[in-house]
Amino acid sequence: MAKGYLVAHIRVHDKGAFEEFKQLSGAAIKAHNGKVLVRNPSPDHREGGARGLAIVIEFESIDAARAFYESDAYTEARAIREKISDTDLILVEGLQT
Repeated sequence: MAKGYLVAHIRVHDKGAFEEFKQLSGAAIKAHNGKVLVRNPSPDHREGGARGLAIVIEFESIDAARAFYESDAYTEARAIREKISDTDLILVEGLQT
């Protein structure tokens, strides 16, 4: 089964409040067996408008990634993030190997 991935670029406006988001989202990621593969505050941006902190999180499947995103725990974290940042976020299915 192919892995599922959350890919995001986050432009943070309130670094203090972002720490609360990180705590809540970290617990939600762990609860859904997610694995943070990338967390880079200054990626080598080459094209497009998706700037900011780059995040890539791996889940066992695209369904697991969706379950994480739609979970009550992440919904709570997301409500904080939406107030203190601008975010581009996608869920994608990896290639089956």
